Amino acid sequence: MPPQGAIVAVLAIAGLASSFMFTLVVPIQSKLPELLDASRDDTAWVVTSTLLAAAILTPISGRLGDMYGKRRIVLALMAVMIVGSVIAALSPGIIGIIVGRTLQGAIVGVVPLGISILRDVLHENRVDSAIALISATLGVGGALGLPISAFITERADWHVLFWVAAGLGVIVFGLVLWIVPESVLRTAGRFDFVGAAGLAVGLLGTLLAISRGNEWGWTSAPTLVLGIGGLVVLLVWGWYELRIAEPLLDLRVAARRPVLLTNLASVAMGFSLFASNVAYPQILELPAAAGGFGLSLLAASFVVMPSGIVMMALSPFSGRLARTVGPKLLLVLGAFSLILAYAYTLLFSAEVWQLVVANFLIGAGIGFGYASMPMLIMRSVPQSETGASNGLNALFRSLGTSVAAAVIGAVLATMVVDVQGMPAPTPAAFTVSFLLGGIAAVIALVVALFIPRRRAAEERHPSLPE
Repeated sequence: MPPQGAIVAVLAIAGLASSFMFTLVVPIQSKLPELLDASRDDTAWVVTSTLLAAAILTPISGRLGDMYGKRRIVLALMAVMIVGSVIAALSPGIIGIIVGRTLQGAIVGVVPLGISILRDVLHENRVDSAIALISATLGVGGALGLPISAFITERADWHVLFWVAAGLGVIVFGLVLWIVPESVLRTAGRFDFVGAAGLAVGLLGTLLAISRGNEWGWTSAPTLVLGIGGLVVLLVWGWYELRIAEPLLDLRVAARRPVLLTNLASVAMGFSLFASNVAYPQILELPAAAGGFGLSLLAASFVVMPSGIVMMALSPFSGRLARTVGPKLLLVLGAFSLILAYAYTLLFSAEVWQLVVANFLIGAGIGFGYASMPMLIMRSVPQSETGASNGLNALFRSLGTSVAAAVIGAVLATMVVDVQGMPAPTPAAFTVSFLLGGIAAVIALVVALFIPRRRAAEERHPSLPE
């Protein structure tokens, strides 16, 4: 077997590539209607399609990994991402870009599968630190990827972004094939195709309503039909999953108190993270006449970048702390750090350096919080369910980010003032956005406090960490 450090490094690079896909088009997002000769409503799908694909494919790929081999599914997801990147790179029009971005969303399933691989192949003393590192890449890739994307678009044709993504995918594919061993653990049985289709349809309707409700109108017929229809499908899907012998997701395992509460905390944590991803760059780039700082995208990205650096720097400490005091306290510390970050921003946001400090706190909060979640999940599920359970946890995080994108986007789009003939968010809009991010962090903290510290299995085996 290759050195365990090499396995961790390769899966961390895969995680960085995964989170990079979400910031890939941020530098050109406002210019897409002009670049693609399409309406702003149509070009919104360039971002929405990736979020939808990631949310739908992640829990399904987790189950496939449990059944057919996690490395095999990681390689399949990387291949889909590479194909999508090439399609987008070669496409001059919006259809090809949307198709390519949809396929790029498949790579997000690599992170929960990678975490499950670590549990299967690493020595138990190294698992927590490795999981903390892989979890940190969810934020690090976005924070570091934003200035890279901004730099590329300032100096080259925007299609180069997708060629860079394709090249990165090829490199990661080769490293996984070379370094990462195949886990011998398998879940017996047949794949639940009906369950996979039901979950996909239900999530598609629900997440479409959430992500596009601001543009379509929250009481419009498409939003209501998709939202209510999606929820109904998910309820029927849950009823079906509880009544078959080999479900896509074992909802009885997902309903265990530690798993359920961790997933609920993940929604709030995902909301709090994405609220910062939306609000901080906008206030940094907003013209000074509108109450912002008037920075370029590249300069603004360097202000938010410390959050990713802190996440990466804290990952080894997070693993050791989890083994000492348990991942529950790690989640509590993460939520508390996010509360501090938003409280600090509400009190002190007159200077750029003050937002740098806030982003250090954001990085600590997400670093601790995201590291704790897979640890809490894997301490509460059978080893045969790790892929599917981590995929479900990633889905809940995605739900939180989708809701945050819709809610914070709506706040910044409706609370506006005219500045030189262009609508711009008011200072009050940013205050509300930061307040909502802080409230989500408070919810995460309260939910985390109710997560049981020990399981019955741990009481029978005291050698297991809390």
